[in-house]
Amino acid sequence: MRSFLLCSILAASIAATAAPALAELHPGDTAPTFDTQASLGGKVFDFNIADELKKGPVVLYFYPAAFTSGCTLEAHDFAEHIDDYKKLGATVIGVSGDDIAKLNKFSVSECRSKFAVASDGNHKISKAYKAVLGFGPMTFSDRTSYVIGKDGKIAYAYRSLDPNKHVANTLNAVRKLDDAAK
Repeated sequence: MRSFLLCSILAASIAATAAPALAELHPGDTAPTFDTQASLGGKVFDFNIADELKKGPVVLYFYPAAFTSGCTLEAHDFAEHIDDYKKLGATVIGVSGDDIAKLNKFSVSECRSKFAVASDGNHKISKAYKAVLGFGPMTFSDRTSYVIGKDGKIAYAYRSLDPNKHVANTLNAVRKLDDAAK
């Protein structure tokens, strides 16, 4: 029932937002810091974005719910291109309101144990990044992708409930960051 309701809400949201939407945080904005539980390959660990940014850029993408059709397609796409991100020194992490037990399964099956997904059960992270879909008592992370540079600044932001361009767009943004650093 919840999956049907989620699909109905997402379909209504897509119809209501026929014009392209822009992410709320913009290039040059300071990315909010956070730490949370995440799962990679079904193993839970503490994820701290400040620590990851010391290593290189971070691709932070928000998605509504694990195991829904669009979120599964997007996870497969990120998994398929993870080596391209790694070659550029970037970390990819997905964030949703799902609990860590569900994300353990999602990280193995849909993310193919290639990148981490993090739990944001209270939507504190999503709200800080202004990536929230709210429908009365039902709240979900909005499908929004950010590329954050090592300096902690937003380098690229993209919001669309259509999962098809998030990987291509963020990968292009990471390439531009890499080119600028050379």
